[in-house]
Amino acid sequence: MQQITITTPDDWHLHFRDGELLNETVPATARCFARAIVMPNLVPPVTNAKMAVDYKKRIMSAVPDGSEFEPLMTLFLTNQTSVQDIAEAKQAGVIAAKLYPAGATTNSEQAVSAIEAMYPVFAEMEKQGLLLLIHGEVTQSHIDIFDREKIFIDLYLSKIVTAFPSLKIVFEHITTCEAAEFVTSSSDFVAATITPQHLLLNRNDLLVGGVKPHNYCLPVLKRDIHQHALRQAVATGSAKFFLGTDSAPHAKHAKESACGCAGCYSAWSALELYTQVFDDLNALDKLEGFASLHGANFYGLPVNTGTVTLVKESWQVPDSVSLKSGEAIVPFFAGQTVNWKIA
Repeated sequence: MQQITITTPDDWHLHFRDGELLNETVPATARCFARAIVMPNLVPPVTNAKMAVDYKKRIMSAVPDGSEFEPLMTLFLTNQTSVQDIAEAKQAGVIAAKLYPAGATTNSEQAVSAIEAMYPVFAEMEKQGLLLLIHGEVTQSHIDIFDREKIFIDLYLSKIVTAFPSLKIVFEHITTCEAAEFVTSSSDFVAATITPQHLLLNRNDLLVGGVKPHNYCLPVLKRDIHQHALRQAVATGSAKFFLGTDSAPHAKHAKESACGCAGCYSAWSALELYTQVFDDLNALDKLEGFASLHGANFYGLPVNTGTVTLVKESWQVPDSVSLKSGEAIVPFFAGQTVNWKIA
């Protein structure tokens, strides 16, 4: 197949950041996605309805003229989040709340340190119809970083799913065969997003021949057996799995430093790379469901009415993207060839 046309897709997990970065990240996403779930881990994090509304206004100011792109706002959960915060967020148009275990990823220091204490908040979310989006990793320093997702399932996620059977839960950016199996075997109220980097890469691509900082993300890349499990999951066409890029920009100097900032800025190549994965899997007929249908259906939102056409044509991801300030960002797959291109 040399060309494919699909319903305009959505990105169900990304990071726009804030300030100057919005003028780069918002157009990059709006070029091919109609909507996006916006992660709330800013500094300070988006912890209440007013902050979510204000952040949405800043995002909208960066949407290109003529674009109908719509950001979908989320709340950042802390152990101070109240039932009232959830009710006010729902009234303000927020559609989900994000659970980060404290210290799990970028700007998550103020996040949840006592998950069981959040159960009254989860109950209110279940009542209000807000989705719970979960970064599913434990963060205790003595636990191997490659095991943290599996242990989170056993210690916390399985219990949350049992305690709140009508709460819609998205297990975000899953990375392991255990996560794929858990989602597959759970009720229809549990789904997962999968990133392009976890479909395309494994930990060899991070570590062999020297650490490659621009492939460093959290959850970290895993063994190839887990990469294979994720690829098989999307190839089934299961409605439980859908597109979430976790596109997350960092300045070049911040990625290439002792900081080792976690995140892959994939907005400029993600849809094309997903298409390449599905082509490699001989599953292009499953791409539209993954990219355009499953997420909207799970969130209870209408499917988009437009279309996007991709053609099998090689192009090269740029080595860097420059901001007006002169700051450089290295995009995911920088300098590498992609086999599919948006027409």
